Amino acid sequence: MFFLYNLLVLFTGFLLRILALFSPKMKLFVSGRKNVFSTLKQSIQKTDSVIWFHAASLGEYEQGLPVMEAIKKVYPNHKLLLTFFSPSGYEVRKNNTISHITLYLPLDTQKNAIDFINLVHPEMVFFIKYEFWPNYLKQLQQKEIKTYLISGIFREKQAFFKWYGGFYRKALHSFNHFFVQNEKSKILIQNIGFSNVTISGDTRFDRVVAILNRDNLLDFMDSFVFLDSARNNKATVIVIGSSWPKDEELLVKYINQSRENVKFIIAPHNIKPEQILTLKNQIQKKTVLFSEKETHSKLTDYQVFIIDTIGILTKIYSYADIAYVGGGFGNPGVHNILEPATFGVPIVIGPNYSHFAEATALVNLEGCLTISDYNSLKNTFDLLLQNEDERYEKGHICSTFVQMNTGATQTILNHITQ
Repeated sequence: MFFLYNLLVLFTGFLLRILALFSPKMKLFVSGRKNVFSTLKQSIQKTDSVIWFHAASLGEYEQGLPVMEAIKKVYPNHKLLLTFFSPSGYEVRKNNTISHITLYLPLDTQKNAIDFINLVHPEMVFFIKYEFWPNYLKQLQQKEIKTYLISGIFREKQAFFKWYGGFYRKALHSFNHFFVQNEKSKILIQNIGFSNVTISGDTRFDRVVAILNRDNLLDFMDSFVFLDSARNNKATVIVIGSSWPKDEELLVKYINQSRENVKFIIAPHNIKPEQILTLKNQIQKKTVLFSEKETHSKLTDYQVFIIDTIGILTKIYSYADIAYVGGGFGNPGVHNILEPATFGVPIVIGPNYSHFAEATALVNLEGCLTISDYNSLKNTFDLLLQNEDERYEKGHICSTFVQMNTGATQTILNHITQ
């Protein structure tokens, strides 16, 4: 199986180099890996103590961040290496301040794994949520390097639990311990013979709670949402985060028919200029872009603010009275709802959310409301806008849910430091 697997990985690498000629994302995927080994040789010495974290993409990075911060405090003299598999994670967080070195993870060939582990010589390794690379795991096991899975999720459809999954089940023996998010994951992995498993929960809850302790003020947002110079009279604000065209199709219709005392902030998932322009042209209300704000002194005169940049949505949620989180009309579904939830904001999402435990839980608790078409969106927004008590109750459900689910980072840290 290892021979067939390695053959497949080599073929995939060849195919990706061809696709890189036609796809900007694949070009980043391929070109970003060219200098990984030379960078490691320059950045890590044989005398360095290294702790390695691996995240598939941006979401997994956010899950791993609380653990990285905690580990950095406990091991201040170690170098933290962070690797990504996907360009959508690396390109956004390549300049993060938590790790000493941030790189793409080379493809999982036997040679890459041997060379990578020899250069990094990590004392500990953390894989976040999933991504199980057999060659890397084999090298870690052979060198007896402590390896952990954090915020792990296991599902019946994964190869580990199929009759043909022996090759992948064997790779799991490389882990010293599994920290999983829920009981179902624990039972699944126990049923295939692993007892070294702890339900720690999802570290993202620790991440979003920490957001409350930082300064979330944005001067330009104050200028937009407050209706007077004394900044006492705040408009009712609906923040639309990570929206896709299907979300925007319904939302724009509602915005165009909305009352003047309601303001909308839209942070689209895709901020390509042509798509931003298309969105702006569909909106009949007075609209300003983030990229235009310096030339528009009276932001309070506008009803719609389109955020055509990245990295500030979390702070913007702190201004919301209602949050709409996009992605719920696509696959795999809705984006991160925990960021608005931690601010005690009622949340509205599309119908595809079943893959996300936190969304399912909050829908069941009625802090998060689902819509499937324009009529349900209109009825939901109208209800929340007209009834402040309803907004407060559902927002309180959301913030309480987040607070009640913190502690995963400490559980992981307690085990590791023992």
